[in-house]
Amino acid sequence: MNFLAHLHLAHLAESSLPGNLLADFVRGNPAETYAPEVVAGILMHRRIDVMTDNLPEVLEAKAWFRPETRRVAPITLDVMWDHFLSRHWTQLSPDLTLPDFVRYAHAQVATILPDSPPRFVNLNDYLWSERWLERYGEMAFIQRVLNGMASRRPRLDALRDSWQDLDTHYDALEQRFWQFYPRMMTLASRRAL
Repeated sequence: MNFLAHLHLAHLAESSLPGNLLADFVRGNPAETYAPEVVAGILMHRRIDVMTDNLPEVLEAKAWFRPETRRVAPITLDVMWDHFLSRHWTQLSPDLTLPDFVRYAHAQVATILPDSPPRFVNLNDYLWSERWLERYGEMAFIQRVLNGMASRRPRLDALRDSWQDLDTHYDALEQRFWQFYPRMMTLASRRAL
C-alpha cells in the first residue's frame, strides 16, 4: 500500500492518519518520540505493510515482474494499488468524494508537521499541493511517480522499467486489487488491522 491506501484504511479504522502517513519516515520504536495516537498509526501502517506483502494475490502479482524488475516489484505494486483505489474511489468510498477525503486527510496530517522529520515535511509540500492522491488515478502520473523515485534513489533505477510490467499485467493487477482490497477495508472497519 502507498499513501492513499494507508490513509484510507486508517480512516476506516479510526486510526491516526498522521501516524499512518508518517510511518515510512520513522525507524525503531516510535513511542520515544511521538504521541500515543500517532504511535498507534505508525504501528498500524507497519502491520498493513507486512500483511499486504504476504497476501496470495500480491505474491502472485510480484511473480509477474520480469527478472530485471522483480526486486522493485513491491514498491511498484504499492503505487499501483493506490492507482486502483484512486481510480475506483467512488465505488469503494461512495459516502465521501476523493477531493473531500484528501482535504480531510491533509488537515489531519498538517497537525504533526511542525514536529516531523524534514523529509516528511518535504514530501507533504508536494503531496498536497500537486494533488498526488487524486492524480494516482492517471497512469501517466504513476509512471512519473516511479521515475521520480528512481531519480532520487539510484539503487531503485529498475522502477523506471517496472512500468512495462504494470502495462503488460494491468487487467490482472486490477482483478487482484478487487480480490484483496475490499477484505482490507472490512478488516480496517472492524479494527482488525
